[in-house]
Amino acid sequence: MIDVVEFELGQELYAMDIQLAREIVEMMPITPIPRAQDYITGIMNLRGEITTIIDLKRLIQVPGKTGDNQKIIVLVAEATGGSNLGIIVDDVHSVIQVSEGDIEMMDEGIASGIHAFIKGIIKLKKDGDGRKQIDGKGRQGTGLILWIDIKKIFNELIKRGHE
Repeated sequence: MIDVVEFELGQELYAMDIQLAREIVEMMPITPIPRAQDYITGIMNLRGEITTIIDLKRLIQVPGKTGDNQKIIVLVAEATGGSNLGIIVDDVHSVIQVSEGDIEMMDEGIASGIHAFIKGIIKLKKDGDGRKQIDGKGRQGTGLILWIDIKKIFNELIKRGHE
C-alpha cells in the first residue's frame, strides 16, 4: 500500500506522496514578492522560518476557480532541493492508502508538459451504489486522481532557474 495526500485543484482530485509533506496548515497572510514569477504567491513566516509559497494551480496550469477552503501543504526540504517551500491547494481531502493495483503508472517516454510530472493515475473503485470510492469513502468527479511527482516538478524549476 502507498500513502498519499489527496487534494483538490480546480475541482479535480490530485495526490502526492505523503512523505514529501511536512505539514498542512490553514491559509495565512502571505507577503507578496515584487517581480516574482506569477506562480510565486509570496513568503510567510511559519514558526520562525521564512517559507516561499507557490500557487500549485498556476505552476502546473490547472484551469478552474479557486476553492473556498484553501490550504498550504508545507513540503519537506528533500522535495524542494533544500528550500523552505509550501504549495497552495484548493482543499486537502485526506491521506489515503492506495494499492499498486489501483494505480496506472505513466509511461515516461510519451509524457510531455504536465504529463511529464504525473507519476500515475489512481483509479477510484465504485461501491454498491455506483459512487466512486477509495477506502469506502464516497467521492464525486471522474473517478480518477492524478498522482503528481512534486519532487520532479521542483527539480525542473531549480534546473530552469540555473539556465
